[in-house]
Amino acid sequence: MSSSECSVKPVIANRDDWLSLGQETTPKTWVQWVFIAFAVVFAFWHVATNLLINESALWQNAIHFAGFAVLASVIFPARLFGRQSLAFDLAFGLMVAWAACWVIASESRIYADTLSVTGQSWQFSLWDWFAGGLLIVAAIDFSRRVSGWVIPALIIFSVCYILFLGESLPGVFRTASLPLDDVLFRTIFNDEGLFGILATISSSNITLFMIFGGFLVISGASDFVIELSKVVAGRVRGGAAFVAVLSSALTGTISGSAVANTASTGVITIPLMKSSGFRGRFAAGVEAAASTGGQLMPPIMGAGAFVMASYTSIPYSTIVAVSVIPALLYFLSVAFVVRIEAVKHRVGEGIDMTVSRTKIIAGALTFVIPLSVMIYFLMSGVTPSFAASAAIAVLILVSWIAWLIGQWTGTEDLQTNVMNLKRIIDACLLGMRGGILTAVLMVSIGVINNAIVTSGIGNGFSLMIAQWSQGSLVIAILLIGLASLVLGMGLPVTAAYIILAILCAPALAGILSDTIIIEKLIHGLTDPAQAAMFMLVDSPHAAKVMVGMTLEEAASLMSAMPFEVAMTVRPMLIEAETLMGFLLVAHLIIFWLSQDSNVTPPVCLAAFTAAGIAKSPPMATGFQAWKAAKGLYVMPLLFAYTPLINGTFLEMCQIGFFALFGIYATNAVIARFAEGPLALWHWPLLVTGGVLCYVPLDLLLNGVGAMLVTLVVWLTYRQNQFLTGDTAS
Repeated sequence: MSSSECSVKPVIANRDDWLSLGQETTPKTWVQWVFIAFAVVFAFWHVATNLLINESALWQNAIHFAGFAVLASVIFPARLFGRQSLAFDLAFGLMVAWAACWVIASESRIYADTLSVTGQSWQFSLWDWFAGGLLIVAAIDFSRRVSGWVIPALIIFSVCYILFLGESLPGVFRTASLPLDDVLFRTIFNDEGLFGILATISSSNITLFMIFGGFLVISGASDFVIELSKVVAGRVRGGAAFVAVLSSALTGTISGSAVANTASTGVITIPLMKSSGFRGRFAAGVEAAASTGGQLMPPIMGAGAFVMASYTSIPYSTIVAVSVIPALLYFLSVAFVVRIEAVKHRVGEGIDMTVSRTKIIAGALTFVIPLSVMIYFLMSGVTPSFAASAAIAVLILVSWIAWLIGQWTGTEDLQTNVMNLKRIIDACLLGMRGGILTAVLMVSIGVINNAIVTSGIGNGFSLMIAQWSQGSLVIAILLIGLASLVLGMGLPVTAAYIILAILCAPALAGILSDTIIIEKLIHGLTDPAQAAMFMLVDSPHAAKVMVGMTLEEAASLMSAMPFEVAMTVRPMLIEAETLMGFLLVAHLIIFWLSQDSNVTPPVCLAAFTAAGIAKSPPMATGFQAWKAAKGLYVMPLLFAYTPLINGTFLEMCQIGFFALFGIYATNAVIARFAEGPLALWHWPLLVTGGVLCYVPLDLLLNGVGAMLVTLVVWLTYRQNQFLTGDTAS
């Protein structure tokens, strides 16, 4: 088990209980009641500050971090020298909260004092230095408490890099050193710093969705998800495993976290799968793979969609809309793994899948209606904070309507989940508990983000990716996938995505857009102003830009183009809307690849969580989860080489439909089994059919491929029936 996994769990369990009213027989102390009251008021403040209070972004973000610093200091003890002290932790959290408010309140004075003197250095008082330094120490310490040592190490390296280390490094990573006062000011007040854009995403959007998720859980949404999954999957072979896939897809709309998704649904689905005959490691691996898809499932998509919208300036509704088909393809790919396993080992039957209709009715009102309201508002263009707040209000109202219906009809299940004061408080506490890790990391990563932007290392990293890949999209994706896996060993996936997006997205978007420029170079440029830009490139092919050239020559010319020149040429030759589409594709590729650390050994937290529930070997479970989650690697390739993201609706549906056949063929080849054992002559049919199904927008080839895959499925099904006499579906 990794150190980051261990650190996520509070050291003192009863401190974690402080963020719940609980069912304890022993009364809570006055300190606990004060802590609970603070957390509830803090939750309501998040609603008020986004809807009613007109605060500046800096103040909102500072208060956001201050409040979560207090919560994190208590829930995640420091454990100094192996011991822990509530008094020390609480005092430290309160000091950090004071420091956050102090530096923001001092901003105007710092500007005024600096302008009043002739020097260029920032005029910090002794208290300013103390408060600013304490905030950086807090970012290091709290990120260590909630996620291990990787992010703290990156924060320390980032500060050292722009202070003194950068001038000692070679090549593209060399940067000028900055004075200490400049580093402190930029780290705190820059848009990319502690209280900048990442903190805004957390305070304005993510925390509200965490609170909404808390309301869904307390209102009985989890029971509804499980029961609905039984309705859909209860009558097919392997139904228990299909319940895991479906429930994880639906629960993803609540949690947006793979580990939380695994823990919440896995305690039900994994024992259900094991009791129906599935191997423990397979049951845990499928649950981990399906739960990972929760971060890919619209409308919440973890925190990634909010970060993506902020960095690309692409509307949130657009990101969510284009993510629907890929998310469905991913969950269907996991379902194919389940189907093949169930048929291959003849398991998945004989389990009582009785559905509780009253739980479905009770949960449907408080799950479907609020979630539908939220999706409607998100797609209509209002702010995500308003959509989440409206959904919370609708959920409370609907729960009381359900209670009245229960009173009238005598249905007890409709009366049990009414959102009374106690349940509202528990929902707020659950949401705040879930928001601690994200809030701490989003603010702390601001230190790293500021160093990247200030030093310009992002352009250097993009240049390195472009040089190493030599313009090859496949190599670039492989490099990013490797980087995401390494980062994901110690970072939560959202943090890994943010860092990779800052460093790699420009290079990947550039390689994607260069495919259009290469096509134009083949036919020749007619605009002399555009052609003149290529004269800056040290290549013998530059003289041919107006007359045309071969594909190899055009590719060679683009690979020889300096990064700075390429950044100038692309907007001249490609429309802004197209460039924005390529940027979205690049971010989605990175976002999907960043999820693989949940299910890829040696460090795969979702798989390890599932292994703990299934009592299966962690590494074996990790490899099983990795095999089941192969859609994480198929989808980015489809993003890159097909118009699955930027095409018309019909084009996206066509690609998605035939990709299903290709994904099934891929799974069958890996498992060496379809609906029955594969004969030797089935292999070329299956491989050829799968490849043809992936060809973009070629109905003839796609149709032939789908028929070949279908033929193998039918032949193996008939063969399996003949050999076993098994007629179960």
